[in-house]
Amino acid sequence: MTQELVRGIEWLGHASFRIVADRVIYIDPWQLEGGPLADIILVTHEHGDHLSLDDIDKISTPDTILVCSKSCAEELQGQVREVEPGDTVDLGALRIDVVPAYNTDKPNHPQGKGHVGYVVELDGRRIYHAGDTDVIPEMDEIECDVALLPIGGTYTMNAEQAADAVRRIGPRVVIPMHWGRIVGGESDVSRFRELVPESVEVVVLKETP
Repeated sequence: MTQELVRGIEWLGHASFRIVADRVIYIDPWQLEGGPLADIILVTHEHGDHLSLDDIDKISTPDTILVCSKSCAEELQGQVREVEPGDTVDLGALRIDVVPAYNTDKPNHPQGKGHVGYVVELDGRRIYHAGDTDVIPEMDEIECDVALLPIGGTYTMNAEQAADAVRRIGPRVVIPMHWGRIVGGESDVSRFRELVPESVEVVVLKETP
């Protein structure tokens, strides 16, 4: 069952993912080495390790739909859909719920900036990309099968806080992210794995080139 839930989810390092299904979806593409062209690109906020115009250009076509927070919209061109927390984007069989992402005890991602995470619903499963966030009350309302959660600390939740987020959200599978390049390492992954409830499977993906 776990293999089916994570099917087509590729970790591209840091907070960058590609989901390959009927359509190719990228989330925060950054430092890409290649890969298929995008049908849909989701951007959580304007920081350079999440909004990379060079990487977006590499994978975009005139038909690519770009979904982004308001803080990014002026930087992008083409089929741009500006969103804020609470919005829903319906793209046929694909539904994207837009959820908040912000820090509670750090200055990097203030709540007022409108940074976002996404819950992507496709193939009968819901995949939550948390964006750059701490543990926030809104997580109690998120329903997902797979959660992609930052664990690196400094700018986002650390391992302990991310484990608390898992308890709030209650996914079936969790994939740690936002570690390995800028902040966080294998010790954070190990700590996170120790703290996550036994009912939730931790899947640590290898970086896809």
